[in-house]
Amino acid sequence: MLITGLSGNEIWCLAQKGIAPGGVVVGNSIYSQGFVRGITTGLKTMAGGELEDITQLITEGRKAALLRMEVEAKEQGADGLTGVVTDIKRISSMIEFLAVGSAVKQVGGVPGQFFSSACSGQDLYCQIDAGYRPVHFVLGNIAYALGIGGGIWAALKSMSGGEVDSISGMINNTRHKALERLEAEAMKVGANCVVDIKTSILPFGTGVKEMVLVGTASHNPCLGNPPKPYTSELTGEELWNLTQLGYQPLRLLMASSVCALGIGGGIKTFFSSFSRGEVDSMTKLIYQARENCVSRIRTEAEEIGADGVLDLKLFMHDMPGGMIEILAIGTAFKRNPDVANASPTLPAQAIIRDRSTFFSSDLDQNSMSHSQRPNGVSSES
Repeated sequence: MLITGLSGNEIWCLAQKGIAPGGVVVGNSIYSQGFVRGITTGLKTMAGGELEDITQLITEGRKAALLRMEVEAKEQGADGLTGVVTDIKRISSMIEFLAVGSAVKQVGGVPGQFFSSACSGQDLYCQIDAGYRPVHFVLGNIAYALGIGGGIWAALKSMSGGEVDSISGMINNTRHKALERLEAEAMKVGANCVVDIKTSILPFGTGVKEMVLVGTASHNPCLGNPPKPYTSELTGEELWNLTQLGYQPLRLLMASSVCALGIGGGIKTFFSSFSRGEVDSMTKLIYQARENCVSRIRTEAEEIGADGVLDLKLFMHDMPGGMIEILAIGTAFKRNPDVANASPTLPAQAIIRDRSTFFSSDLDQNSMSHSQRPNGVSSES
């Protein structure tokens, strides 16, 4: 009996590429929360930045779960996996690293070419049609803390308000380290691009957060052999449309600007809150932070020779010490006359997004599949 996590639309789309559905497969790895707490105790967080021991622990837990999921899929005779999700859950006094995906079988496929993908069946159809052959699910992550030293600098900067340069620099550095690790994993499996990247920022213990990027390492012969893989967070249909117009993705771009309201601004905001109308100091501060992010995105795009940046999104969330981070994410692209789609149009089944049919506030929202998750950043303060 077939029990799969794929929807009807996904099964239809994959069938057009000679891929049949298999069963749901799961892999996990459970750690004692006391063991994790022991590693996080006494961390050197004076300067802030990456916490290498925690990054290593999370990476080991995630990869152990992913490996066990792949083993289970191969035992079922699968040729690949799609819709792969990796997650962290707390169960009583334990932490579980979890990986879930749907096995698939290639009709007339070549034995030994097992693949895994982070995308939905619909996105996978679009990618294959655009010439992007899936190779392997990849991730890049980093665990980091603001740090006592960063807090001191923020306190000093808060006297006048504005961007906290030291913390902006540290946050930007951690963001790019995670992306570089994703690229390194893709290179190891012989891919020349990573598509359908999803970004999450998640809490992991007191004062610690993990940024994790997951995507599908792929190979497109029209992209050649770049020194490092091209990266994109575009959805499957967006990538197909970009290809139809004769363009290819270059790199996932990220930029952060961390700002403090400042004591003077705080007093003005306090008194302004008693009357209706615009809080001018806050308007200017947030506006400038967004402009800083867009400027950094533009500079990086120019440095890599991009024709432009599309799907730019701006996110904002609070940070400790009365600070705010603005984060910009987009995909740089350039013209490539060699890229082409196999089909002249996309079928409706590849464009329609599957609807959720079960809703409950009692269940863990992290249990959503990738096809149900919004494409972008999930952030918890």
